[in-house]
Amino acid sequence: MKRVTFVIAVAAILAGTQSLTAQEKHEMHLKASINHAIAVIVPTKGNSVRGTVTFEAVERGVRVVADLTRLTPGKHGFHVHEFGDISSDDGSSAGGHFNPMGMVHSMPMSDKRHAGDMGNIEADEHGIAHLDYVDPAMKLDGDYSIVGRAVIVHEKEDDLKTQPTGNAGPRIGCGVIGIAK
Repeated sequence: MKRVTFVIAVAAILAGTQSLTAQEKHEMHLKASINHAIAVIVPTKGNSVRGTVTFEAVERGVRVVADLTRLTPGKHGFHVHEFGDISSDDGSSAGGHFNPMGMVHSMPMSDKRHAGDMGNIEADEHGIAHLDYVDPAMKLDGDYSIVGRAVIVHEKEDDLKTQPTGNAGPRIGCGVIGIAK
């Protein structure tokens, strides 16, 4: 009985949306859009990095806040990769950098770059890293959404120019980007 009631309710809602104007549908989409996401970073085999990366929709893009621990001191390449699959021991199942527009690899504030290029995150002498910036190219919903993809932390510094990866070395940590409250 509950299933029948649910089906009738969904049918009524769908029938009601067919009479909405384009503006009303757009407003409904905005209210239903994703505003927050999170990736919990876990180490790949033989590594120890851990932490979180949060994403929040803001006026000029997506605010990215990363807090990582257990890194070697120095800079580490930091990217959104195309698949939310972190099942392989080395993080390779996450695929390459998220690049829906077919751009070149570059720095995060470049006009021409992968949508997943976040540059580097730098760990202090204790292996702790914090990053906080607004990324103008990232999206949390729509055709180019990063939700459901993966964040990858690399062993070495991204040189921000070598194609297509920045020569950042092996993947030492990864996490799937999921919807958050």
